[in-house]
Parts: sequence; structure tokens; C-alpha cells
Amino acid sequence: MLKLYYSPGACSLASHIALEETGAPYDKHLVALAKGEQRSEEYLKINPNGRVPALDTGHGVLTENAAVLTYIARTHPEAKLMPEDPDGMAKCLSLMCWFATSVHVAFAHFARPERYCSDEAALPGIKAKGKADYFDYMKKIDGLLAGRDCLLDHYSVADAYGVVFYAWGRRAGLPMDELKNFTAHKNRMIARPAVKRALDQEGIDLA
Repeated sequence: MLKLYYSPGACSLASHIALEETGAPYDKHLVALAKGEQRSEEYLKINPNGRVPALDTGHGVLTENAAVLTYIARTHPEAKLMPEDPDGMAKCLSLMCWFATSVHVAFAHFARPERYCSDEAALPGIKAKGKADYFDYMKKIDGLLAGRDCLLDHYSVADAYGVVFYAWGRRAGLPMDELKNFTAHKNRMIARPAVKRALDQEGIDLA
């Protein structure tokens, strides 16, 4: 049985949603980031990078959302969580890689600026720039959703990933309600039973 290592409200929410969408049985293991459990000797044996998500497939452990989400989608094709045609699959992967390497990193710059500089005097500037960059990315996602119900032609793991960033923006006090397309997408997402289950299990209210 699949086993997901996650932390409530972290980017692992995307993988949590995807697993709920499949309807397949899986186990969850809470890694409390606030308590530093990701740096524990026990967890570092599972994911040496000390991050979530991690997915134990029974054949090994996968890390990084793009890989975990792709694995979930490809091993549960009946859930239709990723396009099967090469062009659609590439677009999905491209979007998820952008999420991981740009959008997530911008959030980290203002949520945890100490990761990027040891000079305390520089941290406020890093934080301010990260927050501005993050909201710029939120506006870009809003633009991607103009006239669309989903980020791709059909619902996919990219949409599960996208809702993470909406939640983070709201948590950071950004004016997410100004982003009409992204907010409408969030509302469609939280109406999905699988998304609601994952959010409820993690104690997240996006209503």
C-alpha cells in the first residue's frame, strides 16, 4: 500500500489531493514541520532532503511533487489525472516544474528568507522581494485560468498543485480575492469531494 509522508498545509497537500482523487487505499504519516520532524534521523532515512512530500511506493521512496504526482497519475490512469498524449503530458510537467522551481521558491524567500542568506540585515529585503514575486506569480496563474475551468484542457494534478499556492497566498495575507479567475478555480476545487476530504484531513478551510 502507498504511504504518503506529509505535513498539513505544506506543498504535500497536492499529493494528498491526488491520492484522494484516485480512490485507492493509502496510508498517511504526519511529519510535523513546525516541530522540525523533517530533520529527524528517522525521517532523513526516508527523505535525505528533509522535505515533504515523500511517497513510499513499496518499491522505494519518491520525493518532489512533480515526480510524486506523475507517479500517482500514471499508476491510476482511470482517475484521468494527467493527459495521456505527449503534448498534454509535457504541458502538465512543464507547469508543475514551474510551480516547483519558481512559484514555490518565491514563497520560500519571504516565508523562510534565512534559507537564502546568513546576513540578518539582508533578510527584510529578501522577504519583501519574495512576497512581491510570489504575488506576481499568483497573477500569472490567474491569467492562465482566464476563460478556463482548469489549468490544462481537463482537470489534472496541476490543479491539485495550484490550490496549494492559493492557500499559501491567503495564509500570507495577500489579496487573493482580487484574482477572480484563480478564486473561481479555488471554489471549483473545494467543491470536489476528494479536495474537500484532503483539506478537512489537514484542517484547512478555503471556503
